[in-house]
Amino acid sequence: MTLFTRSLLAGLVLSLAVVAPTLASEGAAAGTSKAPKPVIAFTWDDVPAHGPLPADTTRVQIAADILKASAEAGAPAFGFINGVAVVNEPGTVAVLKMWREAGQPLGNHTWSHKNLASLTPEQFAFEIAENEPMLQTLMGPEDWRWLRYPFLSEGDTPEKRLAVRKDLAERGYKIASVTMGFGDYAFNDAYVRCKARNDEAGIAALEQQFLEAAGAAADHARAMSQTLFGKDIPYVLLVHAGAFDARMAPRLFKLYQERGFGFTTLPAAQSDPFYKTDMEPGRDPAPTTLEGVFWSRGLQPPPSPVNLKAMEGLCR
Repeated sequence: MTLFTRSLLAGLVLSLAVVAPTLASEGAAAGTSKAPKPVIAFTWDDVPAHGPLPADTTRVQIAADILKASAEAGAPAFGFINGVAVVNEPGTVAVLKMWREAGQPLGNHTWSHKNLASLTPEQFAFEIAENEPMLQTLMGPEDWRWLRYPFLSEGDTPEKRLAVRKDLAERGYKIASVTMGFGDYAFNDAYVRCKARNDEAGIAALEQQFLEAAGAAADHARAMSQTLFGKDIPYVLLVHAGAFDARMAPRLFKLYQERGFGFTTLPAAQSDPFYKTDMEPGRDPAPTTLEGVFWSRGLQPPPSPVNLKAMEGLCR
């Protein structure tokens, strides 16, 4: 850990009074008889800083909007951090404090979001370890040993995948799975372009495309689960802590609610047997995605309904 990182961490220790109230909705969302089905666990990657910023907002405002919408929807918000952000944008320490003061958990997204395919297992282990002092300070006695792979990449060889999983198992980590996603990250760049041009029509088009993609991806995941298992598994949704995600969060929660979804915690979702391989990374290899189960059974998974190309030229 660098001297600069240590100084940031020391400041965080002095200023952070970790308040971690039990989420009032957690018990209901985690599987009591009142919990609606199907259920989604929301996970937010790239906390405290994802993507470009519009000129009229801040990282703190983005986090505040996400946390407010999550609280109003009763949707636990598991955030995954890249600690390098507090070096590049020191003000983002406030985002991490805010997240914890809202009673929401944080896990490890590695220090600088590097792709495992470009690293050795030892280098990747360092990326994980560099985040840990900050997580320990922020989370206190709560469980922070959850890893979300950057780019969802487990490396470029089977040997690398197994070596990293073995290391994670020895260090007590669980892997945060992804069984639902709709490319939300791709909307943030376009949103900043549209905002810079004051292009309200472009922003309206983005909003429509965002919700259509989210709905189509939800239908797609449910269809795969029903085909494979004859039921809904609890889904783990990947979204990002970006400006457009924050703008759309209230409407995104409403969309899922209108489709009959409830919200749950990441640990509750991944208690389902489907996630056993990621909950116990040292186990023998097995599919960890719905598409992977199709392939393992000699079946062709249905194609993704989400097409992000429409926004590439928007507001240019």
